Amino acid sequence: MAAAGSQRIDKWLFFARVVKSRSLAAKLVQSGGVRINSVKIDQPSAAVKPGDGVTVTLERKILVYRVVSGGMRRGPAEEARTLYEDLTPPPLPREERVTAAEREPGSGRPTKRDRRLTDRLRDGERD
Repeated sequence: MAAAGSQRIDKWLFFARVVKSRSLAAKLVQSGGVRINSVKIDQPSAAVKPGDGVTVTLERKILVYRVVSGGMRRGPAEEARTLYEDLTPPPLPREERVTAAEREPGSGRPTKRDRRLTDRLRDGERD
């Protein structure tokens, strides 16, 4: 039995509009994509209460929320935003993102020598 003021995590994710359906919320929890207070959970029936930290790993982003209250229904987005406080760090500016090694445009494919030099740099070897 859940304590007073608590709610199932799958229902809360659905009411907070993190996922589109409650069955998708249950699958997300069972796949290990949700943590409550830094503890990975795998049961959709796990209880979440106000003050808990919820970390959700989606396909291309990680969401970090602090639960403010439990929901009564899946309402409009404005109502859903009252259920949590968003603690997700902002994305890095475009120029600070780590990208693959860049090459001169039109220089073709890397040669075997280029690949060896790249491997040495990656492994930390010096010439």
